Amino acid sequence: MSSSKVLFGFHALGVRLKTAPQSIIEIYYEPTRRDARMRQFLDKVNESGVRLIEADGIRLAKLCGGHGHQGVAARVQELQQVHSLDELLENLEATNAALPVAERTQPLILVLDGVTDPHNLGACLRVADGAGVHAVIAPKDHAAGINATVAKVASGAAETVPYFMVTNLARTLNELKERNIWIIGTSDAATQTLYQADLKGPVALVLGAEGDGMRQLTAKTCDQLVSIPMRGAVESLNVSVASGVCLYEALRQRSPS
Repeated sequence: MSSSKVLFGFHALGVRLKTAPQSIIEIYYEPTRRDARMRQFLDKVNESGVRLIEADGIRLAKLCGGHGHQGVAARVQELQQVHSLDELLENLEATNAALPVAERTQPLILVLDGVTDPHNLGACLRVADGAGVHAVIAPKDHAAGINATVAKVASGAAETVPYFMVTNLARTLNELKERNIWIIGTSDAATQTLYQADLKGPVALVLGAEGDGMRQLTAKTCDQLVSIPMRGAVESLNVSVASGVCLYEALRQRSPS
């Protein structure tokens, strides 16, 4: 039997209800909240047939590890994911091989080096889902893992975007190169801007944590470094905002004109 975990917040639970209602063991809700959003949510739960349990705010906070639950939480089974980055890329290559060239999807990967804040990770996953990213990669020793806070901030994207934590990030980037995936890192010191880069082919976009940026070895492993133009007084963007700028530029370049 697959292990269980806790999800909370309307977005995260709404996505699970939509994509895999059979994986929800039970949903807890705060009966004192009677606004339209809660009523609409409960209507969807009742339609799905998932077990509903009343719970006060204290019980929900204990279940979720905090008070950001919005009055709803659930115990759910872990969804089966691809087991490795290699498996994901091989599946994509096999799918592409069966399609005409014009219909093939070029790999788009987000690499996060040093993003340890769960709110930032959740926001990055949400952006990655919106941009159609195939996977997000992070080092095991310099990154936040997936937890209930990440899942809530990601608004369901923690369920849909594969997230791989790797032992050696530089080695993983070199393995991506062997698959002809171009590694583009972001750096304030880069002489080229993001908008001068070709993002239409197989690409992994590498972003570091706000302030520190990428580690030196990670930067050296990149094929190309680009900067995000900054016209105001601030020196850098939050990593989730920077991820959105980079990924949607890739999406723009890949979209039919």
